[in-house]
Amino acid sequence: MATHASNKELNLKGLELFQTYARTHSLQDTAEESGLSISTVSHHLRNLENHLGVDLFDHSRRPMILTPTGRNFLRNIAQAMQAIRKATAEASAGNVADASYLRIGTIEDLDSDVSPELAVYLSQKMPDCNFLYHTGASHEIIKMLRHRELDLGIVTTPAKSTNDLIEWPLLRDPFVAVLPVSAESSLPDIVAGKAKLPFLQFSSDLIIAAQIEAQLRRLGVQLPNKFKCGNNQTLMAMVAAGAGWTITTPLLFSRARRFQPKLRMHPFPGKSFGRTLSLITSPDCAQSVIDLVSYKVRSELSRQAIAETHRITPWLKDQFALID
Repeated sequence: MATHASNKELNLKGLELFQTYARTHSLQDTAEESGLSISTVSHHLRNLENHLGVDLFDHSRRPMILTPTGRNFLRNIAQAMQAIRKATAEASAGNVADASYLRIGTIEDLDSDVSPELAVYLSQKMPDCNFLYHTGASHEIIKMLRHRELDLGIVTTPAKSTNDLIEWPLLRDPFVAVLPVSAESSLPDIVAGKAKLPFLQFSSDLIIAAQIEAQLRRLGVQLPNKFKCGNNQTLMAMVAAGAGWTITTPLLFSRARRFQPKLRMHPFPGKSFGRTLSLITSPDCAQSVIDLVSYKVRSELSRQAIAETHRITPWLKDQFALID
């Protein structure tokens, strides 16, 4: 049992380290994230227990785990800690023009059009700010947000909960089938495997691939494939060359302008399904910064992708749209 409660004030650093350890289950990882030594982390956690006069950890286990009391304490402080971080971030940002550092992660889906426009816009609105831009896969960006290596990210919303982060949905992006214009077989026959045109798919480690594979399993559809790729432009080039067909989204299709004359987009047979693009932030990201980024990304998605897609494929008007 922890010693009797100390008269010292509750230490904010101890609470932050407690939350980090509860997430990582590792003193070493907690130390690395916080930039402290393992002994310093242990000292803070022991002091927290001593202050409260309860056992937050089962110290007989290796690695130590939270006790039921520790789990309850973790739940009870979550909202308060988020409010403290948010207030600190808002105070430090003050006028958004005075912000000094911002770290942004975006998926590759946006790197040739939306992201450059966002960078120019933010540099004008936040002239004294130093920016770090990171392009990567959604799961990588989410991991970096959790480790506080980024302040905000624009990603494909994962199936698993991101309740330790804050999610701001941006775009509904339905899945569609893309065939070469030269394809002679109908889409139902192609999906049913009655045609020789092979299925070309995204690499399995991507969230978009997992979403497509899950839907195909629900439909009981098995599609033999001979090609996997992590790059949408390469997939579109292969389809345009007549090497196969693929399942993608209107946003990704809109990026493949040079190949579009040789491509045709179709509604996916059966029940429609799609992905959501979201702005995901750490709990301490300033609301003024979130509003600025959200406004510009929405504006660019509408201007560069949605308007033209609705013009050439009116059947997507209700499906491919910004989320209020």
